[in-house]
Amino acid sequence: MYEHKEVYVLDFRNVKYYREVHDIIKNELDFPYYYGYNWDAFWDCMTDMVGCYFIHIRIIGLEVIEKEFSNTKKMLIDTLKELKHYEEDEYADTILIEVIDENGNVTVVE
Repeated sequence: MYEHKEVYVLDFRNVKYYREVHDIIKNELDFPYYYGYNWDAFWDCMTDMVGCYFIHIRIIGLEVIEKEFSNTKKMLIDTLKELKHYEEDEYADTILIEVIDENGNVTVVE
């Protein structure tokens, strides 16, 4: 549970079903077996990780989940933005979230 990696890569380029979004999240971020496959559970697990070590998340294929599951992109990015500002920005310098678009352009989530 919560195995530290230098970079956690959430690659959604081949997602076809909503459940796969949470499967990728659970597996890549090494969430516990009881992960609830919803955004509240995602928040709970992410806040468990904050403060333990530097968190670097790279998101690929965000345009796929935006196209297939309209609100999923917003929920993911909004939750990660909130995480950056968790506990009044106490851990903001220990969290890096990058989104890589289909052209290879990198955007940092603030």
